[in-house]
Amino acid sequence: MNLVLLSLLFAALTIAAYLFLNTLYLKYRWTLLTPVLTTTAALIVILLLFDIPYERYMLGGQWIGALLGPAVVALAVPLYKQRKLLAQNLAPIMLGVSAGALVGMLSGALLAKVMGFSAEMILTILPKSITTPVAMQLADSLGGIPSLAAVFVMAAGFTGILTGPWLLKTLRIDSAIGRGIGLGTSAHGLGTAKAFEYGVEDASMSSVAMTLSAVVGSFVGPAIVWLLFM
Repeated sequence: MNLVLLSLLFAALTIAAYLFLNTLYLKYRWTLLTPVLTTTAALIVILLLFDIPYERYMLGGQWIGALLGPAVVALAVPLYKQRKLLAQNLAPIMLGVSAGALVGMLSGALLAKVMGFSAEMILTILPKSITTPVAMQLADSLGGIPSLAAVFVMAAGFTGILTGPWLLKTLRIDSAIGRGIGLGTSAHGLGTAKAFEYGVEDASMSSVAMTLSAVVGSFVGPAIVWLLFM
């Protein structure tokens, strides 16, 4: 089959699966039906059932992945619209994001060390709570495995969007700033997508948190490594 047609087929398959599963999610609003999670699972099942190599799927899948950059840049729009809210709450936002990034990185690394993981694996898990591109670069510079770091980032993101809404409700966090900072710091891009369901202010704060946690993590990560292996 022509490579262009094959690429179009896999890209269309990905979009169709997402649209269908997103419709189910919007109808039932069940957390486990979050379309990013269910679409990923559905595509894995399809590739396994039809014995389709990952490399072949990525002929079209990479077209979807290429849209990630513009999507992230587009987050600047709601952020700009909410700039006054950001300026008015700069101190608590900075403190909240810094605390979240520190706890997220330190808890994962300490748990891995207590469970007897190798130093390389600990350094791979360490940046799990920051956005994928930064996490991969940080893991590589610290001596971890970049590709595996991306897997841990996705796991952290899925965990965040699955448990985050329940925690927010249980702890009675009902402000846009609280929800946005919590989701963005703990679940980065996936958390920001979830924050859009609450509103524009939540999404703006989540975008800020995702960006700031990546910056904070880049500085805090090496310090944590020094503390763990000094």
